[in-house]
Amino acid sequence: MARDDLFSSTPAAEGSEPIASSETARHRPLAARMRPRNLDEFAGQTHILSPGQLLRRAIEADRIQSLIFYGPPGTGKTSLAQIIARQTKSKFERLSGVESNVAEMRRVLASAANRLENTGQPTILFIDEIHRFNKAQQDVLLPDVESGVVRLIGATTHNPFFFVNSPLVSRSQIFELRPLGEGELFALLQRALADSERGLGYLKIQADETALRHLAKIADGDAHYDTISAFIKSMRGSDPDAALYWLAKMIHAGEDPRFIARRIVIHAAEDVGLADPMALILANAAFQAAEFIGWPEARIPIAEATIYIATANKSNSTVVAIDSAMKDVESGRTLAVPEHLRDASYKGAKRLGHGEGYKYAHEYEGHFVPQDYLGADKRYYEPTDQGVEKKIKERLDHRRRLKSHSKIDENKPGA
Repeated sequence: MARDDLFSSTPAAEGSEPIASSETARHRPLAARMRPRNLDEFAGQTHILSPGQLLRRAIEADRIQSLIFYGPPGTGKTSLAQIIARQTKSKFERLSGVESNVAEMRRVLASAANRLENTGQPTILFIDEIHRFNKAQQDVLLPDVESGVVRLIGATTHNPFFFVNSPLVSRSQIFELRPLGEGELFALLQRALADSERGLGYLKIQADETALRHLAKIADGDAHYDTISAFIKSMRGSDPDAALYWLAKMIHAGEDPRFIARRIVIHAAEDVGLADPMALILANAAFQAAEFIGWPEARIPIAEATIYIATANKSNSTVVAIDSAMKDVESGRTLAVPEHLRDASYKGAKRLGHGEGYKYAHEYEGHFVPQDYLGADKRYYEPTDQGVEKKIKERLDHRRRLKSHSKIDENKPGA
């Protein structure tokens, strides 16, 4: 079969139904034509949409209030909003956090108010990438959301508790949409190939199951995570050239700059750590810059942080230390706070022995005094001899020796 047959807008074969009823619809991409029309066609998100789940019950009973959907691209946020509007017989209005302005928002809200007053028809206002609206833009929505003029459905790839104004979050139900599994994507591919009305069924394509499952696996996000994995491992391996290539690939693919910058921040703390404390500062600055300016200019501070981290001294002692401490706490090895470290500021605390024997470090030479701060002989942090951490190691080793000698002296007869 010729490639043009697969991607052209040729009508369906003789004796079958056309793909769509209008010339415009026939030119729509396959993904748009195959959008689910109802909850039964919707793939994935069984944790919120399977029979009996909260969101499904609310949709079926037409008791939807304002909602915020967050999750990765391709999880069905827009499709679900359209299904809700169709099932609840609401007017569907769509705005974009990237393109829409306050004037357009006010026009849509005014139309919604008139529609509700004159016809009684409610309006669902879907805002794609709502996190891109600034605080003032989000505040414009509040009065009409509170009064019920519109039922807001916001979509975001970012945690709304961090990227959406608190007043909107507090007035909305939050639902996380998860990436589709390989099996769900495989079923969608099969449906698209079989559907003669909206899909490619009229072409009678014969697809090998192994090939379809391979496509489903790639679409499941493996290729994306392979790239970010290569990017991180290149920085960890101190190869700035490789790191820059994988960074460029993600930029070219249109990856969210904040996603890349967040990974850089994590990497700076996890793999550079105290060998070069400036790495975390620069990574955080790059994240803030990316948040402020976006593409294409964000490529510059992100590349700067990438190069700095790739060429920095490396140490993972911080993550090893905190994970070791977490393991002890999670396993139930809880320690009582030593008496001399307990709060002695309230009335009656001293009668309980709280704070007794505590030594104030600033009153001693070098602003350090050997003292038990844990109530157990346990070490979590073991500094390396890399970069700045080498000096930290020397200082800490000296203080640990003093503490060890202090314990020996305490245990001597007559001490």
